Amino acid sequence: MLYIIWGGLFLLAGAIVLALMLGALALVQYAAAGEVSTLAAGLTAATFGMLAIISLVWGGVHVSTGRALRRHQPWSRNVALVFGVLDLALLPFGTALGIYALWVLLNDETRAQFLAT
Repeated sequence: MLYIIWGGLFLLAGAIVLALMLGALALVQYAAAGEVSTLAAGLTAATFGMLAIISLVWGGVHVSTGRALRRHQPWSRNVALVFGVLDLALLPFGTALGIYALWVLLNDETRAQFLAT
């Protein structure tokens, strides 16, 4: 369930940054009139766009992995372990999620549940 919540937070953050990107794109159009630097507005829009895409993909993978974990699909354990390691770098909540995911998913009882299905 924690993977679904974590992914939902990233999806929300991605939607917010996407809205910021749209605002930056509006500034690009305003800058075309010569009032503001088009380079700065374009760079800001591109940066927000990249961050939004990364956040939406990261959140989507976490939500789909969390849903698959709840169904005990064998592939989901491996994906959750990989993303658990990657989440360790995202202080503080990602670190806590990563440690907990590694602790639970590397347990022998949990491993048996995913092999039995």
